[in-house]
Amino acid sequence: MVSRIKVVNDVGELVSIFHAADSDTKRRLLLDLSTGWITMPVIEQKYGTEGKKALLYLDKIKLIESQWMTGENGPEKAFHTYYTNVQINLLGSMSDLADIIYATTLTDQQLMEYEDKIVDMIIDPEGVFIGDVSEKLNISQALLRGIVKRSSMLQIKGYKIAKVSTP
Repeated sequence: MVSRIKVVNDVGELVSIFHAADSDTKRRLLLDLSTGWITMPVIEQKYGTEGKKALLYLDKIKLIESQWMTGENGPEKAFHTYYTNVQINLLGSMSDLADIIYATTLTDQQLMEYEDKIVDMIIDPEGVFIGDVSEKLNISQALLRGIVKRSSMLQIKGYKIAKVSTP
């Protein structure tokens, strides 16, 4: 097995890392994915809809990889963690750190309220500029990036926020 290290060098990426296992289902799925390849039918059977959503989040933050495997019902896509270790090496201002901690601790309801507001601003399929969203919501770009990193439905593409495209 190849040993790969996920290097976190952006304070905003901490939100993704902390939320990779913020529920029992996500934690158990992440542990299963770190020990072997698992197909979507097995994930759905073992973890239900919440497991599928957790898998999509792990894929969004690029912690897993996939490959096609031959199963009982023909070819099936299987998933496994891409990294074996995480190294955190970052420097950030206290205000950025405060915003990231706040984004990490938002309730699901608060996160959903921000997501809804941001989705309403996305008119162009390419997304909306981070600066424009930050200004309209009257929040810092660090907090906004934390919210997007935590979201399962939004992603950062360059200087824009866009909806996550599902396969």
